[in-house]
Amino acid sequence: MKAKYKRILLKLSGEAFLGQYSHGIDTDICAHLAQQIKAVVDLDVEIALVVGGGNIFRGAIQSKAFQMQRTVADYMGMLATVLNGLSLQNALEHSGVQSRVMTAIEMHQIAEPYIRRRAIRHLEKKRVVIFVAGTGNPFFTTDTAASLRGVEIEVDALFKGTKVDGVYSSDPVKNDDAKMFKTLTYMEVIKKQLRIMDTTAITLCMENNLPITVFNFMKKGNLQKVVCGQNIGTLIK
Repeated sequence: MKAKYKRILLKLSGEAFLGQYSHGIDTDICAHLAQQIKAVVDLDVEIALVVGGGNIFRGAIQSKAFQMQRTVADYMGMLATVLNGLSLQNALEHSGVQSRVMTAIEMHQIAEPYIRRRAIRHLEKKRVVIFVAGTGNPFFTTDTAASLRGVEIEVDALFKGTKVDGVYSSDPVKNDDAKMFKTLTYMEVIKKQLRIMDTTAITLCMENNLPITVFNFMKKGNLQKVVCGQNIGTLIK
């Protein structure tokens, strides 16, 4: 296989770390994620990741459930992404892949602070860079963080790994008649309110002409295939 892209950013939700559990981190899933990423690294592709934290704490939802200030809940959600990032780093290094965790909220003992030039240098040295703690600001999702980091480090494409095959007209788990889209424009995603990513994230990609591919990351080999340009998932451009 030959890669279509030189540098990519992969967005993984916190749910990607659940595996067989309803809450927390499944180490077997981390190993699976690491193997998928290694296959792309072996194609000489520079890869960065943004990870969510919803498997541990979801700020926007749990702030209401716990009657908690949204800012406090969002910061707790950002800290949850750090746990996922460290778990993934550990799995990658067990697979023989060098990686660095870079955080938008400084915590020097466990991760590097996010510095754009340093992140790019790590990528040029073929290290996987894992961005955690979102943008470092409340009220912004990790989807927006993925779009922002993708634009900043000048990736060729943004890939969003999910548990379904692409973007559907409605929830395919609940609706058997849901239609999957092969291609969409940024404006179609916004107007149809498809909710695959928040409006801020989609708009940022649109303004910077950053293509997004939404695909099923849990199927073995799919990341490698999509990076090689195979027609998998939904392309938003």
